[in-house]
Amino acid sequence: MAEGVGAAESVVVVVLGYRNPQPTANLINRWRVRAGIRSIPADGGPGTCVIFSGGAAGGGVAEARLMADYAKSALRFDGTVLLESESLTTWQNITNIIPLLADADRIKIVSQPAHALKARAYLRRQRPDLAERLVRAEDYRPGEWLIAKPLLALYGLRILRGLRKDERTASP
Repeated sequence: MAEGVGAAESVVVVVLGYRNPQPTANLINRWRVRAGIRSIPADGGPGTCVIFSGGAAGGGVAEARLMADYAKSALRFDGTVLLESESLTTWQNITNIIPLLADADRIKIVSQPAHALKARAYLRRQRPDLAERLVRAEDYRPGEWLIAKPLLALYGLRILRGLRKDERTASP
């Protein structure tokens, strides 16, 4: 896979949503948005954008819309944003964003580590040519989520059950 990101390269940061039944972004989606915004390179080239992906899995407003609203209102993000607001599963997230990835030089997928790994594996299954453009996002920082790590690890094991052994270790 590609290493690093150079100046003038377009980067697409894909932020995957999490069930969100309330009318504002929940704790997990707010964290994912912050991780997505910090994953944008300062010298991003033309075409660099953030895609918020997720439908109304918990009912109400689509996760993508809630995350975009949070990015703009709370984080004052004024960069390019695209919404994919139909998907209800990780497979659908990837399927539905593929047309939005075609012109990206680099692709970053943001979520909790196991969920992002699953999404990258799904991109490899659906479009190996696009998966070659994957690079690491800034969605992991030592000490972040420290108290919740054991629960997130158990949840991650559950998420990864559907992946082949070789897909469980692949990373950008």
